[in-house]
Amino acid sequence: MSEIAELMERYHSWLRDKTAWKTVGGGAIITAPYLDRHNDYLQVYLRKTRDGYLLTDDGETIGGLVEEGCKLDSPKRQQLLHMTLAGYGVTEEMGQLNVRATPDNFALKKHSLVQAMLAVGDMFFLAEPHVNSLFMEDLRTWLEDSEVRYSHGISFIGRSGFARRFDFLIPKSKAAPERVVKAINNPVRSSADSVIMDWLDTREVRGEDLELYAFVNDNERAVSSAVLEALSNYAIVPVPWSRRMEVRAALAA
Repeated sequence: MSEIAELMERYHSWLRDKTAWKTVGGGAIITAPYLDRHNDYLQVYLRKTRDGYLLTDDGETIGGLVEEGCKLDSPKRQQLLHMTLAGYGVTEEMGQLNVRATPDNFALKKHSLVQAMLAVGDMFFLAEPHVNSLFMEDLRTWLEDSEVRYSHGISFIGRSGFARRFDFLIPKSKAAPERVVKAINNPVRSSADSVIMDWLDTREVRGEDLELYAFVNDNERAVSSAVLEALSNYAIVPVPWSRRMEVRAALAA
């Protein structure tokens, strides 16, 4: 437990040291120490409102996806987009991801928006324009075909007080402990780091009797061994999509 506490303290120190901001007009631009799929740091725009603050990505998340040929205009993708955002308490207005905050909940709301930006960018990332289905949809269909019982879009409050969201929750049974599942569509190191932090923060509260399976999309390209090793080092079970059948019995138990 002391090792986890030390890791969390290092994470919080890193988060403070790597976050930058500058004033622009009547607001500010906050640079968060998380990388998008282009290895650029995420930026959040802060604007003062009558009753608090508006935090927004200024349309960069969805706008970037559209520019790359990933259209979100189908009913299915719109449904998946808004379901994902709802899990973080974030709304979409005219292509912008927004969340409103007060001085009391500013840190939580900023964290939620950053995590939503990462989730949307990762979920809808398509390696090639001809890819017809989303990784999350493929994973959900596979779980159902494998007769795995699950709940979709579950959040836990971690030791930090922040909500940590997982894509699927598989309940405990006589044969297996409670399991959570994360889908990593864009398997870069920053995506793995985000999952690891969610896991450490959650596991400290939920206890040892919890397992995390991270499904990694290797449909279009090989996944770096460093990403898989980083996940394994924190007792996360990494599952390349091409090897998903190896864990089918464990998840269905």
